Amino acid sequence: MAEGSYRVGDVDDVGNQPASSATSSTVSHGHDHDLREESLGDLVKRLSAETSTLVKQEVDLAKAEMSQKAAHAKKGAIPLGVAAVLGLMALGALTAFLIMGLDTFLPGWVAALIVTVVLGGIAAFMAMKGKKELQAAVPPVPEQTVETVKEDVQWAKTQTLSAKK
Repeated sequence: MAEGSYRVGDVDDVGNQPASSATSSTVSHGHDHDLREESLGDLVKRLSAETSTLVKQEVDLAKAEMSQKAAHAKKGAIPLGVAAVLGLMALGALTAFLIMGLDTFLPGWVAALIVTVVLGGIAAFMAMKGKKELQAAVPPVPEQTVETVKEDVQWAKTQTLSAKK
């Protein structure tokens, strides 16, 4: 929710209601008035409009949060891609070096087989380790949006309970 805007019945950190909401039945929308004076139809219409606005704000917040996370991920992905290509080229040169070194005292095909098995084992180990780390990673969800939606639901529950009294 935007700073400076309050819901019906909001309180500050010390338990006081903000100055803009004098009682739990008033809402500040540029003008204060008693909600008990409105008809049921007007209240339902108002609830619908405010719910729609709230949902739109939550969607906008989720979009902004995910865009920010994607931009941050992009900054890390580009250097990693370049490093992967250069690393692959270096691995190719190392493979040739190892095969040529082993070829001095073993047949060429045996030297190539040994290097292939060793590199394949390392690749399998790294793949399993990477998979485990990715599964443990937190999914990229809009955390702030999820939190504000939970707060909205909790607020709505308290308002429903207080309205029944």
